[in-house]
Parts: sequence; C-alpha cells; structure tokens
Amino acid sequence: MPLLRLRGPLKQLAGDRADHELAGATVAEVLGALEREHPAVAGWIVDERGRIRRHINVFVNGEWADGETGVAAGDRVEVIPAISGGST
Repeated sequence: MPLLRLRGPLKQLAGDRADHELAGATVAEVLGALEREHPAVAGWIVDERGRIRRHINVFVNGEWADGETGVAAGDRVEVIPAISGGST
C-alpha cells in the first residue's frame, strides 16, 4: 500500500498521526480512503467536486501529483497545505 504523509493541521485532523498506509491505485482513491478512516479530514483536502483544493499540494515520490496520478505499493504520497502570510 502507498504511505500517505500529512503535515500541519491535517495531521491533527487524522488522529494526530503523520503517516497512514492506505489502499488505492490513484491519489484520489488514497485520499478517499483517508477520509473514510478519518472523517474529520473530509473537505479539507478534496472539495465537493472531488478535486484537490487549490491550497493543497500533493507529491508522489517527490513529484507533483493530482488526483489521477497513479500510486503503487511503497510509494510515498505527501500532502502539504500551502503556507501563506505577509510581512509585519
């Protein structure tokens, strides 16, 4: 199974665990499995149309990915929320 790694507040919503082994053949399927296992994550990564939200970056084995990107056993899927802010 692919290993999904969450960071920041997404980690807290998923039982305060960064790493999750989840079944799926695509990024979208793995994210769906995460939402089923941790309902508090629902809506934070994927929008109501099933698309990855604009402020979320997903990488598979270090390469940018979208929901249709294929994954296999041993792949690392990283979900990183964008950081925004300004100067003071």
